[in-house]
Amino acid sequence: MNGTTYGYIRVSSKDQNEDRQRIAMHDAGVDEQHIFMDKQSGKDFDRPGWRRVLRKIKPGDTLIVKSIDRLGRNYDEILDQWRFITKEKQAHIVVLDMPLLDTRQGRDLTGTLIADIVLQLLSYVAQTEREFIKQRQAEGIAAAKLRGVHLGRKPMERPDTFCTVYDEWAKGEISARSAAKRLQISHPTFLRWSKESGSDGTLCVPPSGSLDCST
Repeated sequence: MNGTTYGYIRVSSKDQNEDRQRIAMHDAGVDEQHIFMDKQSGKDFDRPGWRRVLRKIKPGDTLIVKSIDRLGRNYDEILDQWRFITKEKQAHIVVLDMPLLDTRQGRDLTGTLIADIVLQLLSYVAQTEREFIKQRQAEGIAAAKLRGVHLGRKPMERPDTFCTVYDEWAKGEISARSAAKRLQISHPTFLRWSKESGSDGTLCVPPSGSLDCST
């Protein structure tokens, strides 16, 4: 009796399109009801779709993925999951983009050895690519910082009335909380802006030290 064929799809983020993988599953004869999907990073196998398909798989079933990196990008965990499915679950795995990785085919010792080598090589490449991506991201952030590019949230702009309100606060005519309320900002933000204004001499404090905001 033939087992059930399942398909597993993974994309790294919610805005990525899984259509190519889904079409490949249909072309391979996988019923839509037997396709499981995660929109999640491949750094580990703690994914709801993956856990569901593992619960479904029985001896003699087949799991199809489009490419080895759709399983994940962690070298050791890919090998562990592969062995769990093929050895403990006694099920088959097919990687569509790599015909050598098709455990349905009866293999002699040489064929099995080649498949194992290919699996380990591709798993290593998947993890290495993930590490390179992280390294390039870190280098890009560092380079942007050196160029003075601000990568965080854009700083809030001071309203035109800030200097007037700041002047009143500096003269003791209003409290800091009242000033913040008039400017429609938080109390800590007003205190931070006031400290910056008094320290760098470029906002409301002219070089003479006067608090007149009209200059």
